[in-house]
Amino acid sequence: MSPLNIEQGSSSHSAYDLRSHLSDVVESHTLAILVENEPGVLARVIGLFSGRGYNIESLTVAEVDHTGHRSRITIVTSGTPQVIHQIKMQLERMVPVHEVADLTVEGPHVSRELALIKVFAKGDSRVESLRIAEIFRANVVDSTLQSFIFEMTGTPEKIDAFAELMRPLGEVRMARTGVAAMARGL
Repeated sequence: MSPLNIEQGSSSHSAYDLRSHLSDVVESHTLAILVENEPGVLARVIGLFSGRGYNIESLTVAEVDHTGHRSRITIVTSGTPQVIHQIKMQLERMVPVHEVADLTVEGPHVSRELALIKVFAKGDSRVESLRIAEIFRANVVDSTLQSFIFEMTGTPEKIDAFAELMRPLGEVRMARTGVAAMARGL
């Protein structure tokens, strides 16, 4: 009997899927975690990430149900599909956690980031920075003779594009907050 000449990943000669389901691709995921609004819950959730060496790229927490005392923790993290699956499983086992939703894979969602961008601009650069801010719908929240502080909400790509256009006009400093995400239809 001769061996079958089947290449790795090929399924046209076999009834079995021989492709590896283990991926080394690092993906970014937005997790929405509904938890009890009580002392220490945020520390426990964050402890799960830090204790296992998972990175949190962004974190937002807000109370969503005043009468039910529940809060939503929105975390942006990255990892291989296996790591993301492991994070979700560990979060679901925690006692104060009611629900874990991976907004990245569960359907369409809207996400926004908030940034404060300080631009040190003088002379004609000040006028140009205000013109660019108007195009990007950035609000001036503080102004001195040497600088502007702009508040901007949008996708991370939009905020990056705004900062890149401001760099030739003067020094740029930026503070970004976490991503706020909401699944459509909720």
